[in-house]
Amino acid sequence: MANAPSLGWPAPAKLNLFLHITGRRADGYHELQTLFQFIDHCDWLDFKPTTKNELKLHSNMGAVVADSDNLILKAAKSLKIHTGYPGGAEIWLDKRLPMGGGLGGGSSDAATTLVALNELWQTGLSKQELMALGLKLGADVPVFINGVTAFAEGVGEKLQAVTVPEPWYLVLVPDVHVSTAEIFQHPELVRDTPKLDQGSLLAGQWHNDCQALVQAKYPQVANALSWLLEYAPSRMTGTGACVFGEFATQQAALEALALKPDNLQGFVAKGLNRSPLELRRVQL
Repeated sequence: MANAPSLGWPAPAKLNLFLHITGRRADGYHELQTLFQFIDHCDWLDFKPTTKNELKLHSNMGAVVADSDNLILKAAKSLKIHTGYPGGAEIWLDKRLPMGGGLGGGSSDAATTLVALNELWQTGLSKQELMALGLKLGADVPVFINGVTAFAEGVGEKLQAVTVPEPWYLVLVPDVHVSTAEIFQHPELVRDTPKLDQGSLLAGQWHNDCQALVQAKYPQVANALSWLLEYAPSRMTGTGACVFGEFATQQAALEALALKPDNLQGFVAKGLNRSPLELRRVQL
């Protein structure tokens, strides 16, 4: 990246290998059971600490997200306030993950910001403290800070590390933005999947409770799933729109990618039980 002051900090995508909605709380949040796995497809961020008391973000996104709503700036500000850090930072974002795709890009960017600035500002928070700070920004932020494949409950913040196979994935990106809020507020969303113990979930048939509703509302997602099913077992991640299929080898996934319809974007990525951010952090 032009003007980048360091080697870069990855903000990886995640896949929900399954997503069950087991209830709705009085505060409107949904109780979930899900399995998060990372893939080696990332946004990239760079950071330059400054003595000025300001935060400045440069990105290749244009004006898609207002600064006041940007999770990167919110994360940096929250760390600054929480620790009383007097300086600031310039931040560069190379956005590669699709927005509104269910890959967790915004949450991942926030997590990487917290982890990187905690290191670069030498503010000394533990991983657990960073996860608590991240939870205030979004339910998916802690899993990205934690950095390992995890079974999650609650609203997605109660994490237990697990080890699962690391296949190759073909991820398709339908040309549609799915609103997470809209799906979770929809009256037809399944909200009564029985809670199961972790062993039963890991051994069972995986599915996504949001998938049927999103398919019905967004034909682009239905078409992507239908096409991908010809080549591999496939399902949707998060509330969509991205869908993914598992392959035993990179070559098989690339061969399927080469056959995709022209109106679909996609990429091949490796499943990882330790995220690129976690690997970057432990190398410090």
